[in-house]
Amino acid sequence: MFAAGFMMNAWIAATIVAIVAGAVGYFVVLRGSAFPAHAIPKGAFAGAAGAALLGINTLIGLAVFALLGALGIGSLGRRGRHDVATALGLVMMLALGAAFLSHTTEYEPEVYSLLFGEVLGVSSSQILPTALLGFACVAAIVIVYRPLLLASITPEVAEAKGIRAHRIEMIFLVIVALATAMTVPVVGALLIFSLMIGPPAAARSVTSRPLLALVLSVALALVTVWLSIAASYLYNWPVGFFVGVLGALSYACGRGWAAWQRRIRAGSAAVAALAPGPARG
Repeated sequence: MFAAGFMMNAWIAATIVAIVAGAVGYFVVLRGSAFPAHAIPKGAFAGAAGAALLGINTLIGLAVFALLGALGIGSLGRRGRHDVATALGLVMMLALGAAFLSHTTEYEPEVYSLLFGEVLGVSSSQILPTALLGFACVAAIVIVYRPLLLASITPEVAEAKGIRAHRIEMIFLVIVALATAMTVPVVGALLIFSLMIGPPAAARSVTSRPLLALVLSVALALVTVWLSIAASYLYNWPVGFFVGVLGALSYACGRGWAAWQRRIRAGSAAVAALAPGPARG
């Protein structure tokens, strides 16, 4: 039953989305950029509404507004508080989206799918654009991995080594925008946030080793979307429900693992402190 044509499209598209969300999401969590990662997809949704109003491919509107939102947040955040710039960018893009929606009656059937995703309705024609954008996101992460990691963990050291924090920030926001453009049509503007935060945050709780945490983040995102698709098909519940629940559950498990490890280390330290020292003659 899972090998039907539409299901194969769903598996392929969801796998690509999970790889990108896990890789990009790890740096979102590492950099504390959850608010921009939340705002950019919402703004991109407004772009899809504008594209529908103009009668063009909604993916174009998603990409354009995601990029504009990312560049706007990065530019405004350089001269002021980053959270304020992000909030203003989000409000502006949502206002434009409301204006676009008020002038069209043909867009309403697509609103639900772009907000909450329609992975089981992915067509064969969507696979190639999704794969190309996914490859571009992963390639960008690979290219800037070392400076992005250094700027995320120790920004002062990165500056001393000649890595410009603002330039890295702009590059990373553009990567988030590309990831948004490819993932929103599959898992939705409201749910890509949970996929970019839950599994990566769980991975960071389990290990502090960057490369291992990155791989674990991708693995957890893959498990999340695969289980969500299977559960949605079997129980006829929305895929988004399972994505959100499993994303939160993975984070809760990660925090539980981290707390257990801390207790073990604390117990070992207490035992070592109580152990008698070497006898002195």
